[in-house]
Formats: sequence, C-alpha cells, structure tokens
Amino acid sequence: MRYFLDTEFIERPGLLDLISIAVVTEDGREFYRVSNEFDASQANEWVATHVLSRLPPRDAWLPRPEIARQLRAFVGDKPEFWAYFADYDWVLFCWLFGAMIDLPTGWPMFCMDLKQSMVERGIVKSALPLMDPAKEHDALEDARWLRRAYAAVYGKQSP
Repeated sequence: MRYFLDTEFIERPGLLDLISIAVVTEDGREFYRVSNEFDASQANEWVATHVLSRLPPRDAWLPRPEIARQLRAFVGDKPEFWAYFADYDWVLFCWLFGAMIDLPTGWPMFCMDLKQSMVERGIVKSALPLMDPAKEHDALEDARWLRRAYAAVYGKQSP
C-alpha cells in the first residue's frame, strides 16, 4: 500500500520542528495530526502566515509520542511512503519514532520522492493537477494533492 505524506514544520539552521503531519493512502484513508510540542515563537513570518494560521484549535493537538502511536496503528505492514521534496518530511516522520532504526518492523528506511520521479521523466509541476492556492501548506491538503500528482506522474487514473 502506498502512503502519501506531508509535514509542515519550522526550519532554521540547527532546528527542524514538526508542526503537523498528514498521510493519505492510495485507497483514500486519511491521517492528520498537529503536534502540541512545537515552539511557535521560532516560526518565521511566512510559516506564521501560511501554516500556523490554518491549524485547527489547540485542543485537537497531540504530543508526538501519541501521534506516533496513532500513526503506527494507521499504517499497515510493508508500506511504501511517498512525499514531494521528501527530505525534511522523511526526517520528521522518522523522528516521531526515535531514530530511523526505530521505525516499526517491516517499514522501509527510505521514502520515495515524487519530485525526483518527475525530474527523471521530464515532468514539471504545472503539468500536474492543480491545487487550490488557498489550501497550500496545509499538510492534509498537500498529502491529498500528492496522491493525485502521483496518479498523474505514473499514468494511473486519479483516485
């Protein structure tokens, strides 16, 4: 089963802080959680405007260990993970479980990157399904787009 993941985060040299994570499966199931552990005071103006302002109410936010527990329950055996510009998404995903070697048994220690697949095939983003600009930088909306974009890149009927 393919799992399309996206995260939103605070980034500074020496700091990578998870704000939210979303995973959408190829069969359409969805997982979305917001961490209650990030330090919003470290967010730059862009993140504050485009990410923090779109989060659900704080009472829905969870500690990272609980997010990891729920994510483990959501993801099946032998998953295949995909992201778009996957590097930071994958690091943040793995850190939910500790180090990369702490990922659940049967889970890969790598994430497939749709952007790399696009470069290999000569596909530009403008050739993919559009995303509503008002919804960009919401982890769940981005993961939904990634699922549609994967279908377009690999010539499969969009779910």
